[in-house]
Amino acid sequence: MNVSTGGRRPWSRARLAVLVCAIALLPTPGYAAPAAPDPQDDKSIEGIRTELNGLYREAEIATEAYNTADVKAAGQTKRLAALRKDLARSEARVRDLRNLAGAAARTQYRGGNLASTGIQLLLGDHPEQALDEASQARQALRSLATVSDSEKSARDKVSRQTDAAAKKLRELNISRAAKAAAKQKIEQKIARAEQIENGLQRDQARRLAQLDKTAEQKAKSRWTGGDSGSDTKATGAAERAVDFAMAQMGKPYVWGAVGPSSYDCSGLTSTAWAAAGHPIPRTSQAQWQGLRHVSLASAQPGDLIIYFNDATHVGMYIGQGRIVHAPRPGRSVTVAPAASMPILGVVRPGA
Repeated sequence: MNVSTGGRRPWSRARLAVLVCAIALLPTPGYAAPAAPDPQDDKSIEGIRTELNGLYREAEIATEAYNTADVKAAGQTKRLAALRKDLARSEARVRDLRNLAGAAARTQYRGGNLASTGIQLLLGDHPEQALDEASQARQALRSLATVSDSEKSARDKVSRQTDAAAKKLRELNISRAAKAAAKQKIEQKIARAEQIENGLQRDQARRLAQLDKTAEQKAKSRWTGGDSGSDTKATGAAERAVDFAMAQMGKPYVWGAVGPSSYDCSGLTSTAWAAAGHPIPRTSQAQWQGLRHVSLASAQPGDLIIYFNDATHVGMYIGQGRIVHAPRPGRSVTVAPAASMPILGVVRPGA
């Protein structure tokens, strides 16, 4: 079938091909094919790793602050409860003495025998004031008055201590509430870090893992502590602590957790040493402050290595330049090079 061209010359195949090519080269924004994602270079992957480490580090600092506030408030609560019990006993003692003094005075006024007043109730706690004869009324009353005054003074002292402890507890609870309020910010930092990790492309994740592996190899070479090339084993309580910590391998890091299904860094070390029969402070900062310091060169399995200048991370040394620790949110209890973080020092529980 022929198509009329209106008197114009028909298009040749060559001219049609040129026209099609020209049209194909014209810009067409509405139908442009999506560009392939630009590959991330090593510098940007390193930047991602730095950001992740920074977010998790901030979360760990906040976690340690909350743990410290919680431990202090819990300790003060126990102290206040003990003081209140002491105060109740003191007040009961003062009442008994007041009643006894009144009864003794009435008996003496009537010319009776002080033995019948129950004066011997006093003598059990104060044998130095024992009376051989209940008839020694004046001496008994003087002794009773002295003991009563003494008890009142003790009661007043305990009362002041109780008031001070209650005030301190209120302050600590305010501090703990402030740290607890920071929990949301902590979780936001963790969520941000997890979002970054989950958003990585497969190739990025692979290179990020390679960076972690390279950093681990470098950390192994940096270890200058004890027994790096020996097979030194833990003994006694240290062995029990190491065995307990190693048995927690694979359990997730959860901030503030002390087991049995999850741990944070100091929750793992404190629980492990408690299981070994030697309770130690709960937080890494308290462990650093309260346990005996030893040199890095003399580190032995079971010792605790404290990290960062603010003592906000801790791992248990297991020998040959390695620690077992709960690293951070999103990770599980694992073994790592002891020099993988900036070392503050080494402490030895049970020593």
